[in-house]
Amino acid sequence: MTETSDTRSAAGEAQEAPRSRLQRLMRYLPLIAPVLLWAVPCWVLLHTGQRWPLPVTLIGTALSVLGLAGMPLAMVRGHGRRQQDRAAIVGDTLLGCVWVLFTWSVLLGVLLRLALTVAGVGDGQGRARMVTWAVLGVTAVLLAWGYAEARRVPRVRRLDVELPRLGAGLDGTRVALITDTHYGPLDRARWSARVCETVNTLEADLVCHTGDIADGTAERRRAQAAPLGTVQAARARVYVTGNHEYYSEAQGWVDLMGELGWEPLRNRHLLLERGGDTLVVAGVDDVTAESSGLAGHRAHLAGALQGADPDHPVLLLAHQPKFIDRAAVHGIDLQLSGHTHGGQIWPFHYLVRLDQPAVAGLSSHGARTLLYTSRGTGFWGPPFRVFAPSEITLLVLRSPRRSG
Repeated sequence: MTETSDTRSAAGEAQEAPRSRLQRLMRYLPLIAPVLLWAVPCWVLLHTGQRWPLPVTLIGTALSVLGLAGMPLAMVRGHGRRQQDRAAIVGDTLLGCVWVLFTWSVLLGVLLRLALTVAGVGDGQGRARMVTWAVLGVTAVLLAWGYAEARRVPRVRRLDVELPRLGAGLDGTRVALITDTHYGPLDRARWSARVCETVNTLEADLVCHTGDIADGTAERRRAQAAPLGTVQAARARVYVTGNHEYYSEAQGWVDLMGELGWEPLRNRHLLLERGGDTLVVAGVDDVTAESSGLAGHRAHLAGALQGADPDHPVLLLAHQPKFIDRAAVHGIDLQLSGHTHGGQIWPFHYLVRLDQPAVAGLSSHGARTLLYTSRGTGFWGPPFRVFAPSEITLLVLRSPRRSG
């Protein structure tokens, strides 16, 4: 049966309808989300049959109202035009705390209460209070653990990646990946130095940074970024911009990375040669670059590959995993990305999946294209990582034609 243009049009409209409804909902999310984040825990912990003494109920409710009013204000002052670091720290910390509190208020508020009811444990008031203490206890433990996870030097994640087109001479090429360092309001200069020391122990041929160096301008975060100049690589250190550079004078970061001895791969490539074989190492600006208004900044894969031999395998640096659609069309062998943070605070990764094709790890796309998505080396905003550990990645490239 032949599909008519009317049929295709109707099908297209049917697909666009849910998409447009989701987009409309997303517009209101910044207004709805803070109310839900603070109102749900307040209701579950204080007003669902606990019958706390009046002062406890009033104080708890007042704290929720203060949080609801104070968190957005601190976030605006911290991440808006004023860029006040202290306000950013307060707003980010409140956001992380209330996200964890909200998550476990919903989960334990439903599941634990149901389990207690089925088991016949306590009366209504007793069960309600058990839920409250359980939620507060789990939240406190996860926040303490999540803070320690966010502030520590990431563990090294090692994996072999076989590329069918990689020549035997390049077998064993060591690629170290750091990304999403997000130097920001919390001073992490010492942390940055320790991360770079860890990278240097990997004896990498190529060290890559796939963007989101910092939150703030290069001038403002220079002290935290300076240790990147100590990173050692046998062949090259390469960098591409992330979306956060475009919130903070991206060209300043490109210039600073060049000053620190890194090669900014702005829609261009270099060649890594060994044993008579060649690997094309290419990079593109972040997909948000063009909308930033900065002259010459855009994600241009054809330009990045211009002049490269199409028979050579290609390693591409692109900040966001969703660039993989374009990479697969061009037959890229391996794309390295960050951006997702692995969700950073569970279960946020489910929301990340609405925007990105992968959240973490190695995945296959198209006929021959592989994507490795790092969970990130640092953290953005809330100084917590819950069930989404940070990483420094060592990828060892393997050839199917290697001897032995």
